[in-house]
Amino acid sequence: MLKQEAPISIDVVSDVVCPWCYVGKRNLERALAGIDGAEVTVRWRPFQLDPTIPPGGKSRRDYLVEKFGSMERSDALHERLREMGREAGVSFDFAAIKVSPNTLDAHRVIRWAAADAGARTQDALVDRLFRLYFEEGRNIGDHQVLIEAAGAAGMDPKLVETLLATPADRPEVEEEIATAQKMGVTGVPCFLLEGRYALMGAQPPDALADAIVKVSQAKAQGALDEAPSW
Repeated sequence: MLKQEAPISIDVVSDVVCPWCYVGKRNLERALAGIDGAEVTVRWRPFQLDPTIPPGGKSRRDYLVEKFGSMERSDALHERLREMGREAGVSFDFAAIKVSPNTLDAHRVIRWAAADAGARTQDALVDRLFRLYFEEGRNIGDHQVLIEAAGAAGMDPKLVETLLATPADRPEVEEEIATAQKMGVTGVPCFLLEGRYALMGAQPPDALADAIVKVSQAKAQGALDEAPSW
């Protein structure tokens, strides 16, 4: 078993409507389970695959046809994703999804989760949102769905309800997305280890584990490069 030598942080740039990000989350969990003495702080950073979707969302079918040209092409991609999902422990139910949501409000709640109760609560919320969207077909752009998810993750649902009715943290979330793009993030998931080393895409567990251990070893030896500002 691989052994970690120093605690590290991982910033995961993702969107909660990105199926590869859901697979990536499960692969990261498997990677950490295979590391002896794993001590990692995971922070979820925002990204929007399509910020042009209106606040009320868009018909999923219409969105897929516009994006892929036909439902046949979309179905072929979804079948490949189902296979990847099964390997990672994800049960995708793409047929259940009726609305393609705008995810800006979801990212606001994810941001509040970290500020309110820390990384564990934020991780629990992200997990719940992935499940709601990809396995239950819920509209995670709907405020009531977000409020329920926040409560299930351990947040104060009344506070989340109050904040969602305001523009609180919208500029901050948009700024974080812009920062990720300036850092060269063009697709998600992106795993940023210690603010320095990036792994793009839904990396397999062994690749993630190997990178985590190598970065932890470099940190223990004082050999990390200077990190860019987030």
